[in-house]
Parts: sequence; C-alpha cells; structure tokens
Amino acid sequence: MDDLLERIDEFCDAVQRQWARAEEHGPLRLFVRHGEGWPFYARPVPGGAPITAADVEGVRARQRELRLAEAFEWVLAAAPSMADAARATGLRVQVCPLLVLDGEPAATPLPPGYSARLLGPADGDLQRAVHALDSVVAGAFGVPAPAPPTDRSLAGLRAELAAGAVARALVTGPDGPVAAGSAQRAGDVVELVGIGTSAAARSRGLGAAVTALLAVAARDAGAELVFLAAGDACATRVYERVGFRRVGECGIAEPS
Repeated sequence: MDDLLERIDEFCDAVQRQWARAEEHGPLRLFVRHGEGWPFYARPVPGGAPITAADVEGVRARQRELRLAEAFEWVLAAAPSMADAARATGLRVQVCPLLVLDGEPAATPLPPGYSARLLGPADGDLQRAVHALDSVVAGAFGVPAPAPPTDRSLAGLRAELAAGAVARALVTGPDGPVAAGSAQRAGDVVELVGIGTSAAARSRGLGAAVTALLAVAARDAGAELVFLAAGDACATRVYERVGFRRVGECGIAEPS
C-alpha cells in the first residue's frame, strides 16, 4: 500500500473519534456515535491481522445488539481480506473509487438563478439551513428525511464549524435548496462526504459546484490532502472535472 492510501486509511480511523467511541473486536473496530447524527460503521484496524468471516459475524452481532446499521467501510489496499470475509457472511460488497484533489480545484460556476453558501457558526438561520441541507442529502441518497436538529446538536455543530472540524455547503435554486455536501477534518486531511443533488435538479453542474466550494474551503484552511469516495462512474466524472484523480478504491459492505 502506498503512502497516500495509508494516510487516507489512518484518517478514516481517526476522524470518527471526534464523535464516537471505538470498540475493539479483534482485527475490526466498531465506532459508536455519541448522541445524534448519522450512524458510523465498523472498519478494519490499521495494520491489523487478516479478517475472517467469524470476525465480521461477531461485529454484526454487536451492531444488532446496539441497533446500529450492519455496515462496514474500508480502504481495499489496507485490508485485502475484508471483502471476502464480508461476502462470506452474506453482506453485499460495493467497491467505490477513491479520489484525491490535485492542486487547486477548478472554477465551477453555478447556473443562473442558483446560489451557494458555506454554513457558518454565527448564521442566524443555522437550524433551518442545517435541516434543509440534511433533507436534500437524505432525498438524494434515498433515506428518510431527518428531523430538525435539536438545540444540543446545533450547539455542537456551531463549535465544530468554528473549530474547522467540519464544513457544510448548501445550494439554493428558484424552488429552494437543491444540492448540498459536507467535509470533515482530522489534522491536515479533509474528506468530502454526503455530496448530493435533488433528483429534479440534476445535470446542472450543482454537484460539481458543491464539491469545488468545499474543496476551496479545505485548501484555504490549510488542508494538505483532500479526498473523497465516488459512488459510481458518473460521480467520478463529476469529481474529475473539479480536479480530483483516482488513486485507489474503498469497500462498503451492507446487507442486501
């Protein structure tokens, strides 16, 4: 495994610790979120032993006990035994491209009538904007619409935005919010996540605009490495237009 993929693997093991506790299960590590928010997944321990189907089954049992999604994510080159072990337990394995930003992101203008913003900790409408952002992303990925953020979760987000641990981008069009995305940071590495566009507003360059906005913000904040995982070939082409290049693959394992 090359140094770049090793850095990404180490980031993926570190970033979740800001919001979750880590449970050790042999060569696998399960992250359990504190409080509200998207649930985390389990992943191989960096540099750990080969993974067996029994290891995966043990973690799945723990996820069921905690009423968590039976989900795993990993860098393929960092854990070559993980995919077969997951499949052996009946999980569906999806392989996604990993891409890193080369240099500065390409300018990606929005079409007329659309505007984009980075949410800030002092925004007076932050609760409404966060709910709109989460709703757009939920719709784009086909998951249930979320409830508005609570005062407690909003206070946590304000602190994270102020500290630069996260970033949130929202695009609004003539009919309201239509595209969104986020970024999360650990050290000098930033991952772009949850970039989505509502079905009615696709093919207008909005996903590329969100990606570029978050990438610029990451570079401006001093991030040395900016990366993301693409869900499919179409998304990969969007990210490549912004200035990302493919460097490897990640795996996602979930029940069929």
